[in-house]
Amino acid sequence: MDLYELATRLGLALALGFVIGLERGWKERDEGEGKRAAGIRTFSLIGLLGGVFGVLSEGGEHVLLAVGFVTTGAVMALFIWRENVREGDYSATTLVAALLTFMLGALAVLGDMSIAAGVGVVTVGLLAYKSQLHGFLARLTWTELRSGLLLAAMTFIALPLLPDQPLDPWGALNPHELWLITILIAAVSFVGYVAVKLVGPSRGLVLAAAVGGLVSSTVVTLTLARLARANESRLGLLAGSILASGGVMVLRVLVLAGVLNLALALALALPLIVAALFQALAAAVLIGRDGRAGSEAKPEGLVHRNPFLLTEVLRFGAMLAAVMLAAGIARSVYGNAGLFAVAAISGLADVDAVTLSVAGMGTPDRAGVGAVLLAIAVNTVAKSGYAWYAGGHRLGAMLLVLNMAAIAVGSAAYFLLPPLPF
Repeated sequence: MDLYELATRLGLALALGFVIGLERGWKERDEGEGKRAAGIRTFSLIGLLGGVFGVLSEGGEHVLLAVGFVTTGAVMALFIWRENVREGDYSATTLVAALLTFMLGALAVLGDMSIAAGVGVVTVGLLAYKSQLHGFLARLTWTELRSGLLLAAMTFIALPLLPDQPLDPWGALNPHELWLITILIAAVSFVGYVAVKLVGPSRGLVLAAAVGGLVSSTVVTLTLARLARANESRLGLLAGSILASGGVMVLRVLVLAGVLNLALALALALPLIVAALFQALAAAVLIGRDGRAGSEAKPEGLVHRNPFLLTEVLRFGAMLAAVMLAAGIARSVYGNAGLFAVAAISGLADVDAVTLSVAGMGTPDRAGVGAVLLAIAVNTVAKSGYAWYAGGHRLGAMLLVLNMAAIAVGSAAYFLLPPLPF
């Protein structure tokens, strides 16, 4: 390598040690001079030292680099051990960070600079967010940890083993695609669950309901509607929160469609975005008129179960397979009319299955796009009925009017405006 490249790589090695040392030194900034084993200067020098050993090992013989790593690690271990004895500390984080800093310095010289920089940023992030990570671990239950392991097993063990081709005569059921979709939906649900748990209920019904829309806006509707019977003075807040959940659901459908079928997402984008914006505006007006910020409410009733349990995943996968098979048979036997019937019936409870079924049919025609929009419209109206039943006629009538208006503006955008040009 030429002199300029060598200087750049050594500069990166020094910079990586500097930012790691900056975090370590900031944590121990109250310690006096010479009272800590390693700080910003020591880590900077360790990164540069790794880079220099990398230069000396550039020819391909890495024995010298290994000797430098072991020697540096032994020296740092000695000083950090003395510091830990003095403070009664058993943490090995600083030692591991020092070893990693040395290797990142070597990687900056011998390997890909962008990878070295990226690993350095991740390292600083892990060190800096110690309290948040420990707090998250303290709140983590065994069920949630098991859910994460289940997600990993479903993704990296089960998915590659499934055949990636349709198994039925109608070409509707592809096991690999079906399992991938199931993982995607379950992961989105789990992210929503974790987000609500991290934020906590103190942020109010609005945030909890909006995040709940990632999981199930129908569940959010029923939960908040039940609260409405005991809190009639807060109908504006509750109705606005339900509308916010519905708007998130609409955008969630658009994102899921885009992941699997970009052409379908582009065809749906304009009416769904317009409808979601109308719901967001109506929610803001209702919440604003309620007289108090949504964060003052106490959403004790909005309880999210961990949605990534194996039984929940298998139940959704079975439902999705049934809807996809029904849609494929109906369209094959009865044409578009059969697809619309399946969409309308499925929309009473869920819109994802129809959306993903149409997304798996390839380039969407007007009937496929219409089926997805029909499922969303039926689901939106059905939720107004559920709210009427669970929360009373005032809440139900308010939601029915506003949801019908959202459907109307979305339909107008679909029929009157040209599709997106990209």
